[in-house]
Parts: sequence; C-alpha cells; structure tokens
Amino acid sequence: GHTTGPSLNNDKLYKFAYSAEVYVDRVKASLQKSAGYRISSDVDVNLLWRNPENDDNQLIKITIRDVQVETVNERPAAKNIFKGKSTEKIIGKEYLQALQRPIVLELVRGKVKNFYSYQNEPGFTQNIKRGLASLFQLQLHSGTAHEVDISGKCSTTYHVRQDHVTKIKALESCEIEKQGFNSHNRILDVSTKATSATIYVLEDSFIKSIKAEENYVLLLNSQQKSGAKIVSKQRLELKSVQAGPGLIAGKQVAGVIKTLDSSYVAMPLVAEPVKSECKKCPSLSEHWQSIREHMYPEKLSKSEAARSFLSFIQNIRKATKEEILQIIRSENKELLPQVVDAVTSAQTPESLEAVLEFLDFKDASASALQERFLYACGFASHPSEMLLKSLTAKFKGDIANEEIRETLVIVMGALIRKLCDKEGCKLPAVVEAKRLIISRLEKAKKDDNVRMYLLALKNALLPEAIPLLLKYAESEEGPISNLAATALQRYDPSFLTKEVKETMNRIYHQNRKVHEKTVRTTAAAIILNSNPSYMEVKNILLSIGELPLEMNKYMLSMIQDILQFEMPSSKTVRQVLKDMRVHNYDRFSKTGSSSAYSGYVTRGPDISSTYSLDILYSGSGILRRSNVNIRVFDRNAELHAIQVVIEAQGLESIIAATPDEGEENLDSFAGMSAILFDVQLRPVTFFQGYGDLMSKMFSATGDPINVVKGLILLTDYSQEIQLQSGPRASAEFLGGLAIDISGGMEFSLWYRESKTNVKNRVAMFIAGNVEVDSFFVKTGMETTLEMETALDFISTVQFSQYPFLVCMQMDRVESPFRRYVTKYESLPSGRRYTARRGKAELLAGNEYPLHQENSNMCRKVFGTKSDSSSNWF
Repeated sequence: GHTTGPSLNNDKLYKFAYSAEVYVDRVKASLQKSAGYRISSDVDVNLLWRNPENDDNQLIKITIRDVQVETVNERPAAKNIFKGKSTEKIIGKEYLQALQRPIVLELVRGKVKNFYSYQNEPGFTQNIKRGLASLFQLQLHSGTAHEVDISGKCSTTYHVRQDHVTKIKALESCEIEKQGFNSHNRILDVSTKATSATIYVLEDSFIKSIKAEENYVLLLNSQQKSGAKIVSKQRLELKSVQAGPGLIAGKQVAGVIKTLDSSYVAMPLVAEPVKSECKKCPSLSEHWQSIREHMYPEKLSKSEAARSFLSFIQNIRKATKEEILQIIRSENKELLPQVVDAVTSAQTPESLEAVLEFLDFKDASASALQERFLYACGFASHPSEMLLKSLTAKFKGDIANEEIRETLVIVMGALIRKLCDKEGCKLPAVVEAKRLIISRLEKAKKDDNVRMYLLALKNALLPEAIPLLLKYAESEEGPISNLAATALQRYDPSFLTKEVKETMNRIYHQNRKVHEKTVRTTAAAIILNSNPSYMEVKNILLSIGELPLEMNKYMLSMIQDILQFEMPSSKTVRQVLKDMRVHNYDRFSKTGSSSAYSGYVTRGPDISSTYSLDILYSGSGILRRSNVNIRVFDRNAELHAIQVVIEAQGLESIIAATPDEGEENLDSFAGMSAILFDVQLRPVTFFQGYGDLMSKMFSATGDPINVVKGLILLTDYSQEIQLQSGPRASAEFLGGLAIDISGGMEFSLWYRESKTNVKNRVAMFIAGNVEVDSFFVKTGMETTLEMETALDFISTVQFSQYPFLVCMQMDRVESPFRRYVTKYESLPSGRRYTARRGKAELLAGNEYPLHQENSNMCRKVFGTKSDSSSNWF
C-alpha cells in the first residue's frame, strides 16, 4: 500500500551525488565573488529492513564515498588554498575515515526516529552526517509540524504538489542550545534574519533530487552597510539505481542493528556543539605587549586605541583569572586605567574576579582606578546578576573615598535598569539592590546622601520610585528638587501618571511655594513632552509674560522649538496659539538671551541623531544652566548618547549684580553633570562656596576639567549559528569608543565676559567577523569601520549691557572615516586566501547653524572684541 513517507525498493542500491556549499559575503553582494568552499561526494543509500507489521517503518543505510573539497568559486591556482592537495591531506586521514563510515536511519512515516552512528567519532564529521541525514526527513502531505533535525526542534511547514514537496523551516523557532549575547540597547545591537527552504522532487515514491538553501543575514542596526550574510546550500541528485544487497530479517529494530554492527549507537540528530582549537594563538600577555603602545592616555582619541581595546577584550574572554591578574599587577600607572576598562568590559566571571581581587576600596589613593572600574560596570553591554551582587556587597563594606561611594551606588542604579530591561527585575540581587537604594533614601538626612540615592534612581528609572521623586521635587530646596525633577524627565512618558503631571503643573505655576527657575523649566519640559492637554498648554502660554525676564525668553524659545522641530505636542500648541491670537503680541515679543534649540546632527536611512542645546541665564547675565544633548534613534528605539549640563548659581556677587527674586540666598556653586549612553555619571563640582570661587577665579587658567575619559564597549554581539549542512558559524560584532570629554568655565571681570566650553573627543572602531568553521577549513568575512571626530560646544557671554550678548557655537572638526571588508579562507596549516576592499573618506567639518538670532549675536560678540581672549584678568 501507499506509505506516508518516501519508500525504498528492496534489493536496490540508490547512487546519489551530494554537495554542500558555504558562502560568506556582504549582504547585497552576488555570490560569484564570495569566500567559501564546497564539499562534494557520492552517497549510496539502500534499504536494510522493513517492519513486517508496518510498511512505513524502514531502516536505511547511508554511505558517503569519494569526498572532494574545493573552493566555491573558480579562482586562479595561486589564489586557491586547496590547489595540489589531496582530500586526505586537507581533511586528515582519521577524519576522512570517520566521514566515510556509514550511518543508519530509522524512518517512521518519513520522519527520522533514530540516527545510528559510531561513538567517539569527531563532532565535526558527525555533524556533516547529521546534515545529510536531515535531508531524508520528509512528509508527503501539506501541513505544519514540530520536528527534530540537525537545527534542533523546529516548526516546519510542508507544501505538497504531486511529486514536488517544499519544506520551509522557521529557523527562529528552533529549540537548540544557544550560546552568545547581545547588546543592551537595540541601536547598538545586531539584527538577524534567517530562512531555510528545501525542495524535493520525487520519482517512484523515493527521492530524485533535493535542493536546500539556508540564509542568515546579520545587520548592524546603526550601520546597515556593515552587514554580512552566510548562505549554505545542499544538493542531492539521484545518478543511478543498481542491484543492491538484500534485506536483513528481524522483527525488532534493535535486533537488526545488532546483527548489522554491534558498535552502532542511537544518537541525537540535533548537532553537537564543536569548537576547533586555536593552534598558534598568542597568550594574553603576548597579545597585550603587541598593542600596549596604542593604549597610552594621550593616544585615546585615535581609532587604533579603540581597535586594540576590542581585540584585547576578545582575548581576555578566553583567559584565566591568573593570566588577567598577571597583567594588571605588572602594569604601570599610565596604562592601568585602560587595562581596567578592558578587563571590566570583558564581563566574564574570571575577569570580574580578577579585577575585584586587585582593587581595594579601602585604599583612598587608588580612587581614579576604582572610578574607571565602576564606570565600565555601568556601561556593561550585558551585565550579569553576579556583577550587581558584587557591587552591592562592596557598597555595604568600607569605602575610603566618599566620591567612589557615590559613584558605586549611581552605577548600581544603571545595572538595575539594564537587568530589568532584560526581564531580570525579580532576580534576588536586583530586588535587594532596589530595596537598599529606596530604603536608604527614605532614611537619608544629609543632602549629600539624598543626592547620591536620587542619582541612582535617575539611572534605575523604577516605576515604584516615582512617588518618592515627586515628594523630593516638590518639597525640597534647589539642587535636590532640581535633581528629582530631572530624574522624572528621564522616564518614558507612558510612566508619567496624572499625579506626576499635577505635581509638575503645581511646581511650574508655583501653586504651593516658590521654586527656582531651573526646576520650573524642567517641570514645564516634562509637561510639554508627555502628551499635554489643551488646558495645560494654554496655562503655560498664558504664564509667559508674567515670568522673570530670562525665564520668559527661555520658555518662549522652548515653545518655538517645539513648533519648528515638529515635536509630538506641536499640534496642541498650534491649536492653543490659534485661539489665543487676540492678546498675544506683547507676551511673545520679550527680549532676553536664554534659548532652547534642537536640530539634526545626521539623518540617515538606518538611524538619525539630533542635538538640543538650551541655555538659561539669570537676569544679570550669569549662566544658570546650559544643557547639551545628543540623542540617536531609529524607528523603534532611542539612545541618549550624551548630555552635558553645566549649572551655576549665586554668582551675581562677582559682578556686583542683583540676584533674581527668590534666589537671594543661594550659595555660590558651579558644576557639571553628564549622561553618557543612557548612564548618568557622578556630577563634578567646579567650585562650591564664595571663598572657593574667588581662589579659583584668580588662578583660573580656564583649563577644562575632565569629566570622563576612557574606553567603552558599546556594541557587543556574539552568536553561534548551527548550519543545516553541518558546520558551525559564529558571528561577532564589537564596537568600541575611546572617549575624552572635558568642560570648563572661565570669567573675565575686565571684559565682563564668561565662557563655558565642552569638548568631546571621540574615536570609534567597529569590527564584525562572521566565520564558518569546518575543522579543516575556515572561511569568513571581517568588516571594520573607524572614525575619529571632535565636537565642541562653546558659549560666550558678554554682560556689559542688557540684554547681554550670547554666542553659542557647536563645531565638528573634519573627521576621517574608513571602512574595510576582508574575505578569507584558511587552512590549519596557515595557507590563506584574502581579498580586501576599503574606502576612506574625510567627512567635512561642520559649524552647526543653531538659529538665526544666535548667528546675529555671534557677529556682534566677535565684532566688538579686541584681542581680549588671550589676556583674561
């Protein structure tokens, strides 16, 4: 009768030609120039046994013979790594023998019930046989089923039309042991698409031909040109049917297998994980010696530093704790911070143990290294629960330096958020760290302690912390209420409840008490950014005109920016303005120097980035707050790449001016606070108190204060891919940044001028390597991308007249940008083929045209100045 699976005839030998090909290339490239290889052979198949009770239960024997290995594309002999080598020489004698030992499949209704092979065979050859065996699994009616093959347990759909069968395997559904990790933020991550289709042609109820193709595409979300694809193709074609051996008699499968060869063992059809050993790899210390010179502090704005950092991380990930400690303990002061960056970014249990054993938090003199370690933890691309647990333990212990104690808890906040984003909010270490921060904040008496726990919450962004942040925003004084408000500003608007909006409206309109301008403007920004109602917008617009001078100008500028930049609330604002036409001219013609402005840094098909620059002055022309932001976003995600806020208060006394209403008693203070890649860093103080200010002013060289310097691992993606033809592929994308951000503030009483300057020096290096590894040959493609750039924000204020002159400049220097693609094939002997293509360009520098009013002012500022800038006091 008709069986529901393919059926073989008795006493026949089916002779097939088989080939398995692998290609690696750029995503859009045609396969003619790809790197890759082909394994081809003859395959003999015959029926051993058919179940007397059930026709549909068969044992078949499959034997691979006459194996050939060649390049997948025609190449001149000089570029062919296999040229002049026999198959035995390429694959190795024992591997070739193993590959040619037959396998036996038990088929039930076309599905592989058992896969019999020999134990102790190399995993690589076993997987090639599994890849071939999986092709024989096939059902002859349309429908979807979960079935197990070399790729794991996958959802598979069959379409049957007479003698044609198409099998579509949904690769993303396959259950197989996965290894690897990806980056915390989507924008920094890699997207993958995978497809698998097999087409069968049947003849005389058995297989005439099979064509299978599997595709993997990997795209760097931020730079889709830097992607890669792996294509794996298999072909099996019937060449002839000859007279073959007879059947083995028996009732049970087990008995038949025993008669055939008692060494056969039933094994899983799912691929086994295999890894080829690295024969000539340098040790960790040898590798460090080769890159050490690129890691000196003064070289950190070069892309070579970022490249070396990434290769160092890759090697640390393979190293033992002892090897890592040996380098840390022997390195000098200048290089140690960079070593700590790399060891911490490696994020293996060994690297974490090594760095924690080395650092002593009871030693106040090593605080710079401790800070580098903590920031590298905060930027961790895929932090573990263990990391948070270790930091919580350190926080409860003795810490000599108070600033390190603050940084530690701020970083714990960042780790809580990253773990919660990856569904880890209920992990014991996360629960404990959350409880610790919230309960200590509730008990905190000193402002310094309150501040540090609020900064931790500004990173953690816990929904349950919102009521606490509201309390501090509304009832506390200046800096504390300002910090709580900026923490609320970082939440996604979907978390901002009715209660949050009511509180923000009370703060802005000062219904319960007088608030500082900085807090009021933050409250207004929160309202306008979270889907404001018609009335909320109307009340804010009505308040303009009744506010202190500079705040009027700032709010006006904020509203104009919402309209110009088409922000989400712009529709409502337009509606309200239309209805208010009657009485608004006077209100909207206010003078002043404060402003808020947004624009694009880049607009691209994959991602765009925007900058926003806002600056708020006191009525006497002294800076209160300048805020620079760069955000990067694609269709589904956003990354707050950088924020630098310079805040100052109580400086009126230096120029003998009158403080604004409600700000008479503020202590003199200036400082800077930064967010880098969604992580709030510990704020730095320029000066605190009048005495400190005066001593710094008279020694002011205008030298910038360093805010953050170091190496950051941004993109961190590693995935193992099991190809259905047998080999393992691996995909690794790493992106590193060498960064140096500094900021400063200088005054000249003589020229009644002040200047704030934020310098960002950045070098970026991204490396992607996609490789297919079949023990005897490796083939792959490496893509690299490098860029060096610098972005400066300078604001110059002349307060000798009112409204005073303010000139803001945002400049990007010309930036080298290089992209390379290298395709390769290599043998363990060291014989190698490579093809490299590259493109280098210079991106022109750019002075960003902030807005017309600003351009006009800059002309005045630089027009009125004599050569004053060199001589400050």
